[in-house]
Amino acid sequence: MSDTLSQLAEVLEARKNAAPDSSYVASLYHKGLNKILEKVGEEAVETILAAKDAAVSGKHDELIYETADLWFHSLVMLAALGQHPQAVLDELERRFGLSGHDEKAARSK
Repeated sequence: MSDTLSQLAEVLEARKNAAPDSSYVASLYHKGLNKILEKVGEEAVETILAAKDAAVSGKHDELIYETADLWFHSLVMLAALGQHPQAVLDELERRFGLSGHDEKAARSK
């Protein structure tokens, strides 16, 4: 796993026990899973809109910024549910060499 993801996972875990007013992440944990999920949804929509804008303008700065926000909030969600980013990386690695159609069909069984 990348050093950035490892470091971020450590920080997210440490913030679980922090006072809500000590950091943005601690405040999200304090507000609960529904607030975290709301943020993931909000960032997903913003990422989609940024992608549509990038397709027209050819400028990708906002797309990268919003994607970083989406990934960040997704990592907060995973941490809140006791999951480590490595689990997602492991799943992506497992899919290498599989046809997307075959992988999707295997999930349906």
